[in-house]
Amino acid sequence: MKKRLMLYLLLLATAIVIMYFIWKSIPRSVVRDYPEIADEGILRIVTDYNSVGYYVMDDTIQGTQYDLCKAIEKLSGLSVEIHLENSLDQCIAGLEALRYDVIARNIPITMQTKAMISFTDPIHSGKQVLVQRAAAYNNGIQPIHNQINLAQKTLYVPENSPSILRIRNLSEEIADTIYIQEVKQYNSEQLIYMVAHGDIDYAVVDEAIALHNQKNFPQIDVNTAISFTQLQAWAVRKNVPILLDSLNCWLRQCQQLKKSKNL
Repeated sequence: MKKRLMLYLLLLATAIVIMYFIWKSIPRSVVRDYPEIADEGILRIVTDYNSVGYYVMDDTIQGTQYDLCKAIEKLSGLSVEIHLENSLDQCIAGLEALRYDVIARNIPITMQTKAMISFTDPIHSGKQVLVQRAAAYNNGIQPIHNQINLAQKTLYVPENSPSILRIRNLSEEIADTIYIQEVKQYNSEQLIYMVAHGDIDYAVVDEAIALHNQKNFPQIDVNTAISFTQLQAWAVRKNVPILLDSLNCWLRQCQQLKKSKNL
């Protein structure tokens, strides 16, 4: 009887040990909301490199996104760690992997993007535009200013660009095919350069970037809208309500400071 009892106890102990190690091996979601960020003292922000938001001139970092990041650093008391990544998909993947806490770039707020990330209050508004060569730089061929004439044309965009969904919808609206060529190795500004120098005929980029680059490339035409004006914002993970609320608070303070300086 005692031997049987000892065997039962041994089997029970073995089962408990096995269950414990199985429990330890189960992956658990790690939450990195504002309290965890504050404990570490570091806010990890990812942005893209371009001549509007973040760029280097004369060994000095400049840009609207960079300025906002540094302003938030002062307001929050956190050390802001800025990372660079041009691919929006990689930025979102970095959020989910906890490599980044915030995506600081002008992301159009759409139903598709809202399903993946949480947006701050809108920071900017803008639209996607067609970049093409002006007639004087394109053998007299007039630029396309009517979206219907995009039928059977190939538009170049950075890989996984937010403008892809809009181009597909536009193709439906004009009842004809608009070909989309995603380019993995180039960002929007590099596509603008390729259009300006005749390597490709059409690219679709954010209006702010297109207008800024038109100063350097007078041969491009950026007057044809591809999308309606869209609200744009920064983004965070879905499960960080405290960080999102804090971020909105800091951004509102930044906007108020900017308005007061312009008065």
